[in-house]
Amino acid sequence: MQEDLRARAATVELRVVPGDDPQAVEAMGRYFAELAEAFGFDPAGAGHDGPFVVALERGAPVAGGGVRTLDDGHAEVKRMWVDPALRGSGLGRRLLARLERLAAETGHDRAVLDTNAALTAAVALYDRAGWSRIPRYNDNPYAEVWFEKRLR
Repeated sequence: MQEDLRARAATVELRVVPGDDPQAVEAMGRYFAELAEAFGFDPAGAGHDGPFVVALERGAPVAGGGVRTLDDGHAEVKRMWVDPALRGSGLGRRLLARLERLAAETGHDRAVLDTNAALTAAVALYDRAGWSRIPRYNDNPYAEVWFEKRLR
């Protein structure tokens, strides 16, 4: 079963699109709905204003995440989501690696991200992928855990 899931995930195409691309917006909408159910996230005004990596299976978004530049010049990984049907397939790690490369390709040497502690699989992914926990760097009311990673 796990092998079938990994094989399925291996066929998923990763594509970089603008944050307002319809497939990116669809992926974020599904992500926001999960967060609203998990801990009451309010998506009012939420979106993404930078490049977005959308993962497509047969043309439909099954994962995604974005990179944006913060005022201090560092990259921030935002809106990372994987469809529940593909969790545990390795797609999350593949997506995170692509987001890290995108941040480096756009001239950043450091990336940060935040998450909610209720998203235990995400926290574990970031720990396994070599992200280091850091003190709060933003005022996101939903964030409880903050990470950074040197990209070069």
